[in-house]
Amino acid sequence: MTRSFSRDKDRNAVAACVWLAACAAATVVSGSAVAAAPVPFLAHQAAYDLSLLKARGSHAVDAATGQIVYSFTGSSCEGYTTDFRQISKIDTEGGQSKQSDMRSTSWEDAAGNTYRFKIETRSADADPSIVDGIAERNGDAITIKLKQPKTKTFSIAKETVFPTEQVRRIIDAAREGKSLLELAVYDGSDDGQRIFNTLTVIGRAITGDNVPASPDVGSGNDALKTMMRWPVTVSYYDQAVKAESGEQTPAYAMSFELYENGVSRALKLDYNDFVVGGAMSKFDVKASKPCK
Repeated sequence: MTRSFSRDKDRNAVAACVWLAACAAATVVSGSAVAAAPVPFLAHQAAYDLSLLKARGSHAVDAATGQIVYSFTGSSCEGYTTDFRQISKIDTEGGQSKQSDMRSTSWEDAAGNTYRFKIETRSADADPSIVDGIAERNGDAITIKLKQPKTKTFSIAKETVFPTEQVRRIIDAAREGKSLLELAVYDGSDDGQRIFNTLTVIGRAITGDNVPASPDVGSGNDALKTMMRWPVTVSYYDQAVKAESGEQTPAYAMSFELYENGVSRALKLDYNDFVVGGAMSKFDVKASKPCK
């Protein structure tokens, strides 16, 4: 569903969607599979209030605040459009503060073959950064054409997926009773050339009549309260980084409850040095055109 609080903690810059396969999908089974027909993605807008849950490591973070506003529209016929904005502030020891304002818009066709994206990040201590491009699957590879930050064309492995396809595959794996899923994901973030290997851990299904222990504004919505959901943790590993010991530390990890219609709640964003929570503070269902 969502993008992260900040991958580059020095610049508090853009990070990748949640909602987010060079590696084959694992088939470890946990519990029974869900046999009902797939549920379409729900067009919606959600806001998440961000706050610091935990700080660790030598670079102390005293506070982290902000908000994510996430809008998802479209259908399997017209493709899916995602508009995202994140305003965040990190206070570190010594009274230093870093603020950023990141906005992105993207479109992905329902088959996961074409992905258009534009991401702009602004911070108080740096010039605005813009990433603008298109990625297209064409047989043996995925071709990426960047307009910004500089013109460049390159190819990546055809098994790589885009963000909406990533969410669809996580839901499919959950419905099949799988507890692990490995995917390579491209979302255009950073300079438009970064690819992540992801490991998704899926918990046991939670039925719609099981009310969250800490309800939020979306929990009681008619579009969600009957929906199946799963606790999910996605760890993101920079594909370009090779671990010398054979065990690589993720760049960051995201935990959340994922509804079978693609909505996410109870966000937890772990950046190794600190952990940020995202509580849903607003939820609206958007109109969508039915497929002909």
